[in-house]
Amino acid sequence: MKLKEMLKSDYVKSAIMLLILAISVFVFWFGLRAALRAEYPLCGVASGSMKPTLKVGDLIVVQGLNPAEINAAQAPEGDIIVFYRPKGWRDPNDLIVHRAINKTSKDGMWYFKTKGDANFGSDPWEVPEDYLIGRVVSLRVPLVGFITFLMRTPAGILVILPMLVVIFIDWIPWPKKHPEP
Repeated sequence: MKLKEMLKSDYVKSAIMLLILAISVFVFWFGLRAALRAEYPLCGVASGSMKPTLKVGDLIVVQGLNPAEINAAQAPEGDIIVFYRPKGWRDPNDLIVHRAINKTSKDGMWYFKTKGDANFGSDPWEVPEDYLIGRVVSLRVPLVGFITFLMRTPAGILVILPMLVVIFIDWIPWPKKHPEP
């Protein structure tokens, strides 16, 4: 079978499109990580602790930055930061999105006191700068954050990825075959 004939096959076209899709997602994700200087540039809000500013399921954009640049103040002036829960292991499934309300420097390292806007009191910990992911730079893309929760599980990947592939392939304007006379 010649290359020209193989390229006309629907299976080969689909495989090429899937490869292009996979490469595009890879380039987008790592390009976004590099541009925003954050390990997790897109996060979903998992709890209602930041209401009314952020709601459960909101997608947020996170930018990495120098910890000294974080503005720590009460709502609404203080920066909203994303960080690993300070007690325990640095588990990417246990990221917190709260407002920095105070910062102190100890032994050349910044520590942040945090609080959820909807919470009555501040969090029971101080967040060391090495637990910081970054600052929220874009607030709320409603409900899209739920996709990030699904993509953290193998079952979610098996559900979401094929759906995205089908949507993408359906969106492509494939040339229509004309019957031969």
